[in-house]
Amino acid sequence: MMIKRHIPNIVTLLNLFCGSIAVIFAVHNNFVAASIFVFLGIFFDFFDGLLARKLNVQSPLGVQLDSLADMVTSGLVPGIIMFKLLSLSIDTPLFFNATDEWSSEMHWIGFKFSWLPLLGLLITLASAYRLAKFNIDEDQQSYFKGLPTPANTLLIVSLPLILEFQNNDIMNSMILNKWILIVLTLVSCYLLNSNIKLFALKFKDWSFKTNAVRYIFIILTLVFIVMFHFAAIPIVILFYILLSLFSKTLTSKE
Repeated sequence: MMIKRHIPNIVTLLNLFCGSIAVIFAVHNNFVAASIFVFLGIFFDFFDGLLARKLNVQSPLGVQLDSLADMVTSGLVPGIIMFKLLSLSIDTPLFFNATDEWSSEMHWIGFKFSWLPLLGLLITLASAYRLAKFNIDEDQQSYFKGLPTPANTLLIVSLPLILEFQNNDIMNSMILNKWILIVLTLVSCYLLNSNIKLFALKFKDWSFKTNAVRYIFIILTLVFIVMFHFAAIPIVILFYILLSLFSKTLTSKE
């Protein structure tokens, strides 16, 4: 019984372990490896809660541990990746302006960096605030209020993967545009802490009638991935938000 109680927490710690490795790779600009460990971390994050419910060993410790693990995998990692992308955007000749104050470099104890990329860490701050709010909000059992941190992380992580594998000049120029990245950072922070109600992928049963929105989302997500590969992730996140708003409208009419 003692071992059974700790199984979900062990899975949560695997999430934290993967997130910590992802941080190391992201800092060293290995975004592909970082993304792999982020995906693994989110996988473990999905199953720790599922295991806790199936084994009937839910606990306040598990809730807190889950948020601490998410803070690294789905909070720190996307902030670092956005920091790195903003750093690339001001080093790209197409968008670099030597007179731009945002791009001015700061020297500190032998370390050189620009001010602009620090805006990317707003995602980390917004993620921490969202996770803290989630822990004290007892309403979010069957839905999410605001974009979940793992979904936001997938959105941010998809950007360097699109650069690496899609090889599309239009998408590359958009992703390496500092103004688009700044807007995306601010939108990301807003969505994380907004009051928009988004459906959760939690199945109480497998009937289509009670899970129609979830099934539609999963099927179309697979279609988008086949069609657009990594570029499908931003589309899927947008579709997730719109479908949630649409289903909420239908529910209110009923």
